[in-house]
Amino acid sequence: MQIGDVVVRKSYERDVTFKIIDIAYTGSGKIYSLKGIKLRIIADAPENDLELAAENYSSQSEQVFNNKVNSSIKKILLHRGGSGRMYRGAKAIDTKELVFGRPGKVLHIDGDSDYMEACLKVYKQLKLNVVGKVIPEEEQPLKVVELVKEIKPDIVVVTGHDSIMKDTKDFIDLNNYKNSRYYVDSVTALRNYESDYDNLVIFAGACQSCYEAILDAGANFASSPSRVLIHCLDPVFICETIAYSNIEKVVSIQEALENTITGTKGIGGLQTRGRYREGFPKSTYV
Repeated sequence: MQIGDVVVRKSYERDVTFKIIDIAYTGSGKIYSLKGIKLRIIADAPENDLELAAENYSSQSEQVFNNKVNSSIKKILLHRGGSGRMYRGAKAIDTKELVFGRPGKVLHIDGDSDYMEACLKVYKQLKLNVVGKVIPEEEQPLKVVELVKEIKPDIVVVTGHDSIMKDTKDFIDLNNYKNSRYYVDSVTALRNYESDYDNLVIFAGACQSCYEAILDAGANFASSPSRVLIHCLDPVFICETIAYSNIEKVVSIQEALENTITGTKGIGGLQTRGRYREGFPKSTYV
């Protein structure tokens, strides 16, 4: 097996599809570093636990996730009337053809280039104005504020990989997480820059992240309340809901999570005001 191969773990009943990202040589044999294809998880496994996955293999749970993704995209576009002009909180206006609008702008910072590519593809499908930046998790707290000053987004996503230490008993101690501390530090830096939860909407976290600490730092939305694996597209669907909800509307957390893949086990947060601004009248010159 080589770096780049797609594999499954036999000991976990082939439940998640991984890509091999590194190989370490130990006295007891090779240890492979793995990255989830669709779920934001990193793991290690010995060679005898791995099996090459067949082309286009998906586990039963991954097939369920894929169906949810397709269903969410269709539901969102149908809700907007297919044209991309409709949004949550729209009012009936006789002169609708003269109305225009601007959804919230998104800055998505991801520690993984593959996940970023997958997210940008769906952002495009959903007609979202997004700027994507690939930055390692440990560097995110150092760079996030300058990027916000430069790009001036309405919504910021800070994500990548994370995991909780095996057999941990303390789920609040950040020392028991791989990258949660960096997400907490990023949110803290952002809230020191902009304290208003409606002026700057923040999603932070990845698989199994320390949900409580990230929310306490000032995030509107965070993962993972039940310390489960989250889907790589969960942040995208959160962003869509906020970006296309009218600024007069406060979005309930239940509505914000409606189109996410992992739901309340994977994502939680606070009521947040929408970032869609309606304009009138539309220019006759464009």
